[in-house]
Amino acid sequence: MSVLLLRLAAPLQSWGASSRFAHRNTEIAPTKSGVLGLLAAARGIRRTEPLTELLELRFGVRLDQPGQIIRDFQTARSLDGRDSMPLTYRYYLADAIFLAGVSGDAELLHGLHDALRRPKFPLYLGRRSCPPAGPVSLGVHDGELEDRLDTFDWLATEQFKKKSYQSVRLEIIRDARPGERVSETVLDEPVSFDPAHRQYAWRPVVRSHTDRIANAVGVADDHDPMTLVGG
Repeated sequence: MSVLLLRLAAPLQSWGASSRFAHRNTEIAPTKSGVLGLLAAARGIRRTEPLTELLELRFGVRLDQPGQIIRDFQTARSLDGRDSMPLTYRYYLADAIFLAGVSGDAELLHGLHDALRRPKFPLYLGRRSCPPAGPVSLGVHDGELEDRLDTFDWLATEQFKKKSYQSVRLEIIRDARPGERVSETVLDEPVSFDPAHRQYAWRPVVRSHTDRIANAVGVADDHDPMTLVGG
């Protein structure tokens, strides 16, 4: 099996899964529908075209630097300036970095890697106002999706590492395998991006953590709850 790894980093990201109308929320991590949309844009697949070659990909993401949720309050008026348009609230992840991966056919993944280096359409991280900072593709790697997400180098910035503990575990959210115990089910399996009949299916996911990662520049974790109770 092969895995295409992606570095998803930008000043702002926004990964909406269910928000509509005046409130546009963001999930705490990239969604499968959002990342497959990014790959489709790189490949030059239009919204009205089928996603056939992408639907078999397994997806997972690791939260290397979760970032902070911020709110953007927007106002607007009609073109002639006479009428106020509905007030909107848009939420973003600021200063976040994620390691995402898709696994599947090696030839397809190498084609996606090439497409990300020379995308047909502009790339963005969940919303058009959120272009990626730096190259997205980290190349195609041999192995299972779970193993690559568990062992790939931590992508957080040096500044973030200095504020973290000397030993950390990173959260992983990925597609569940058949028969595997599921953590939750989310409406995030894209079927069609066609604006006329956009479709998503339910997606079973598993939440887990990496093994402990040593962080030489981090702060010491002296908290021992047993000392508080005289243990």
